[in-house]
Amino acid sequence: MASPHHAIKRRIIRSIPSLQHEHKSYKWWVLCNVMIGTFIAVLDATIVNVGFSKIMASLGATLDSIEWIMTGYNLSLGVMLPASGWIADHLGYKKTYFLALSIFTAGSALCGFSWNESSLISFRIIQGLGAGMLMPVGLAIVMREFPKEQRGMAMGFWGIAAAASISFGPLVGGYLVDNFSWQAIFFVNLPIGLIGLFVTLIIQREYKTENTRDFDFLGFLSITAFLTATLLGLSEGNAVWNTGGWTSPFIVGCFTVGITSLIVFLIVESYQEHPFIEIKLFKNYNFTASNAIIFIFGIGMFGSTFLMPLYWQNALGYTAIMAGSMFLPVGIIQAFASPISGVISDKISPKLPAVTGVILLTISLLLNSHLTLETEKPFMYMLLSIRGLAMGLIFTPLTTVSLLEIPSHKMAQASGLINVIRQIGGSFGIAIFGSILSRRTAFHAATFGQAINQASPIFKNTYGAVAGHLTHNFNSAGSVANSQAGALILSNLQKQAFVQAINDDFLIAAAITIIIIIPILFLRTAKKKAQADAADHIAIE
Repeated sequence: MASPHHAIKRRIIRSIPSLQHEHKSYKWWVLCNVMIGTFIAVLDATIVNVGFSKIMASLGATLDSIEWIMTGYNLSLGVMLPASGWIADHLGYKKTYFLALSIFTAGSALCGFSWNESSLISFRIIQGLGAGMLMPVGLAIVMREFPKEQRGMAMGFWGIAAAASISFGPLVGGYLVDNFSWQAIFFVNLPIGLIGLFVTLIIQREYKTENTRDFDFLGFLSITAFLTATLLGLSEGNAVWNTGGWTSPFIVGCFTVGITSLIVFLIVESYQEHPFIEIKLFKNYNFTASNAIIFIFGIGMFGSTFLMPLYWQNALGYTAIMAGSMFLPVGIIQAFASPISGVISDKISPKLPAVTGVILLTISLLLNSHLTLETEKPFMYMLLSIRGLAMGLIFTPLTTVSLLEIPSHKMAQASGLINVIRQIGGSFGIAIFGSILSRRTAFHAATFGQAINQASPIFKNTYGAVAGHLTHNFNSAGSVANSQAGALILSNLQKQAFVQAINDDFLIAAAITIIIIIPILFLRTAKKKAQADAADHIAIE
């Protein structure tokens, strides 16, 4: 006897002809369904940035721990990307998509109920596990339902969901943080996730491949141990609690575990019949060089992006919604630049938009290294617009070139691996720049503190002027005004130190980014037809 759920589902499908699997509109309903999952998965990777300041204040978290809210999410997402194909082959694509959306939605609810930074980081990792399955499995479902000649168009619509999340995610997050609480940036996923789960049950049909392969548990565990231990060592090297610094037993132990796990992973994957990640793909020069470029790009790009909301809110005093609105041009300009870079790649050479994008991104990062406590919005909008243009110019041609010489039956593994490496690069960037930020803030605070000579006429004049201002405008008594004046000067010194540390990070990011021009120039570009075929494979996979 059929279950009540299946009876209800049949009645709904019969009442709406377009939901029937053989109907020509069915594939568009599936695309809309997948776009829901894509939207909230990408949204959650961007919406959290503007809530960092409130989360730190509410939970009493330090910068050393708060960066793991992003790093933990990106790490678990990156690890699950290559595992999602195996899970879908065994469970079925509809069941896997439903499971992924369920995990993500449940993780969102848990994040909202977090009681300290450790619980929030743990629940963010759960979120990342769901997101890591949502995007690749959702894309595979869409590509299966659409014929080859319509897949590019379907990818374009799917990209709208991702671009909308990049542009509007921080803005939505800022509104929620300012008007409700930081927990709201996680609770907002619940109604969207529940709607997505319901639509998945009603609309999607199941598909399960007949040929399955064994899961490479040793490969999965070793690469997870390598990434976790290495990122933990990079992020905690300058932590307040770590008095031993980079030579402490904990940090040395992390890097030892990381190196050992990487060696085990490389050995295991060389002999596995069905490896977790097919490292033989890296025998191809273009694929290896392009992924190295994408990894370095991820470090400089996404690592520096982590800094901007901290600067706006902690140094300039922006509200969360003001900080979120600053990101609005990035996704919009990137969405317009990506197809343009594709046309240039086809007509001329993929090196041209890639090199142009790197130069623009480097210029943006260099200009970002001159921020002050008085930097105005138009200047920052200009920098972020340049950044959005650069991102659109860089990633599309690099992805195309990396897949030019990859056999079609290995295209899924290769294209998934590119996304994994980009995510891992971003995680490394957040860990590295977060560590540098903590260290350089302390350095500049000590330097500025030593430079203040309380006996100098300049200091006395400044101190007296601030105390007089407080007395005249806020009716502070003499001793209270003097105390408040000292606190204000100290606060300004700390903000100056923080901004200077931000500038140091951006300068390092610019140096890292400009380096990738060299390997781009040595990429082997094929004929236009091969480029078109590779671009088609990107859309398929």
